[in-house]
Amino acid sequence: MGGSGSKSKGFWPFSGSGSVDDPTKDGNEQSLARVRSFPGATPFVFTRRSSLFFDEDGDLAHEFYEETIVTKNGRKRAKLKRIQKNLTPQGIIKLDHPCIHVDFPVVLCEA
Repeated sequence: MGGSGSKSKGFWPFSGSGSVDDPTKDGNEQSLARVRSFPGATPFVFTRRSSLFFDEDGDLAHEFYEETIVTKNGRKRAKLKRIQKNLTPQGIIKLDHPCIHVDFPVVLCEA
């Protein structure tokens, strides 16, 4: 019900294989054991996609605006128009410190 389906079929490196003889089912569910199908999988995330963009001048920002002059009833008025063309995404950036993946099924703290 309303699930994302990220834990179905064992596609995620942190989900179990679903078999009865799974070593993570023996009461030690909080172990950092790696899944057999993904031997190099880790619960940590080291990079992410940036939400910043470069414009034509090389400036870096989330959004870019251009000031335009609009004349209405003899009055000049300045308006900001959002620029959406000719922007290049910054790409993948490295995190300063690793984060834990959102689909990692471990309780970190019980209060």
